[in-house]
Amino acid sequence: MVILSWLLPGFIVTFLHFARAEKCKVSRESQHFVAGQPFALSYTIIEMNGNVTCYKNSSKTPITPDRNSRVHQYLGWILFLPLTLEDSGIYQFAIRNLGSCQKIFVNLTVQHRSSGWCGDSSKDLAGLADNHNQQTIYMGTASILTCHIVTFPNSTLSPIQWYKECKPVRDEEKYAFSKFDLYIKNTSTESSGTYLCRTKLTYMGKQYDILNRISTTLLNKIEGRKEPEIIYPRNNSIEVKLGSPLIIDCNIKDGKDNFNHRSWRVNDSFVDFLNSTRIKEGIESSVPFGEKYIFYTVNISFSVVRQEDYDRPFICMSGSSAAFIVLKNPAPDVQGYLIGVPIVVLCVITFVMCTYHIVKVDVVLWYRSTFHSTLGKEDGKLYDAYVLYPKSKTESQSQDMNILVLKILPEVLERQCGYRLFIFGRDDLPGQAVASVIDENIKLSRRLIIILVSESSSYGLLKNMSEEQITIYNALIQDGMKVILIELEKILDYTDMPESIKYLKQKHGVLQWKGGYTEGLQSAKTKFWKNVRYHMPPKRYPYSPDSRHQNPACTL
Repeated sequence: MVILSWLLPGFIVTFLHFARAEKCKVSRESQHFVAGQPFALSYTIIEMNGNVTCYKNSSKTPITPDRNSRVHQYLGWILFLPLTLEDSGIYQFAIRNLGSCQKIFVNLTVQHRSSGWCGDSSKDLAGLADNHNQQTIYMGTASILTCHIVTFPNSTLSPIQWYKECKPVRDEEKYAFSKFDLYIKNTSTESSGTYLCRTKLTYMGKQYDILNRISTTLLNKIEGRKEPEIIYPRNNSIEVKLGSPLIIDCNIKDGKDNFNHRSWRVNDSFVDFLNSTRIKEGIESSVPFGEKYIFYTVNISFSVVRQEDYDRPFICMSGSSAAFIVLKNPAPDVQGYLIGVPIVVLCVITFVMCTYHIVKVDVVLWYRSTFHSTLGKEDGKLYDAYVLYPKSKTESQSQDMNILVLKILPEVLERQCGYRLFIFGRDDLPGQAVASVIDENIKLSRRLIIILVSESSSYGLLKNMSEEQITIYNALIQDGMKVILIELEKILDYTDMPESIKYLKQKHGVLQWKGGYTEGLQSAKTKFWKNVRYHMPPKRYPYSPDSRHQNPACTL
């Protein structure tokens, strides 16, 4: 059993290995290149991602990843520095992933160098110009020649130099340069011939020469050639935030037999000629589009968008086709304002109302003490307030009531604040009729202060008073006199209260007495007395140089 337990994992691993081998998908392709130049061999059919291992011919030993070796694997490439005739062969790219794999076989054919064609004085150019391709130009139109350079990873290229018949191309009136392309502005008979494109590739600190030869075919008739179609941009504008990076793709559909130049232009200059590190034209890419067309993409990138870029057309050109795009400042976020402004206003209103509710008493009292009015038109009133209070049945409550009404109220409102009160039982004359006293003095008062006691909920307010008093009180309520209700102690139930009291409580609210009953300790600046003073009429003074001075004990 022990031996079986050791052998079983081995059988499982072997089975999975063969099972995975059975699932491998095989693809084949071929590539041709010439000896003497750096070359990067890669596969073009990719159906999956995974670990890539490279082999040559039937060798079981992978190609070395040592980057100091002339031939080595780097990620998904096999790099040749440079390529030699001995490098011809079949290379295998084994792409393995969990449970599946793919094998791509590339048949690489390395060709001999051709003999020189520039003459003995230019053998250095001729000997390298072995990557030869044929390109077509058209009489009387703008044409383009492309320097086809194999993509080489993790490397840099120096600017491409162009030669025609082994002589440097410098005539800027006839030619323009754009990355890998030579732009012939107006093709003529003199434009045909053999061209060279030369650059230097730097890899791992070493430089390698790349020189390609291009033979041209001049065609006089271009009938039947369909002009390229620019899919995007479409003479439109886009909104871009100031200071942000931006990349715009130009998508072009063109025929396979056309060799139109594709580039970006601004201010009548090619983007490559702006000498700007901020605005650059990207590397062109292409993919087949059916049997007759190719879909090209070339982008323009902004490391940062500046103010001068706005309202300026950036033109994508391909042959005689062109389309522009204009950058615009983003429109204000109106929706944000429409939502945000009402919320802010509502918050401000709520804050102001809450603040006002908290400080309104202090504000009104400060205003009265600072800008108190002088006597104007006589209102016919003699008293600032008439104090109405019930006779309590309990001795303790009756004693508290007398202290509040006859001692504390006069101390604060009369002696500290200068108000004039009429208190029944203190200010009436002996022998006067009760109904007559109440009727006359209430009419001479600006406010009515009513003291409420807890027993009112059981026995009814004013139940111990005369019928005349109740009649006069109801008449005052109907006349709309301002009333100040003060609870001697907290009253929870107003069910048995007269309807007039209930109405007054709902309209004016009620103040609850929370102070003690010790004489000489009351201050007009406490919260309770500030609320009472707030409901009292403003004090009016005769106009005089001293009219702005009042008892400091009743100031805010």
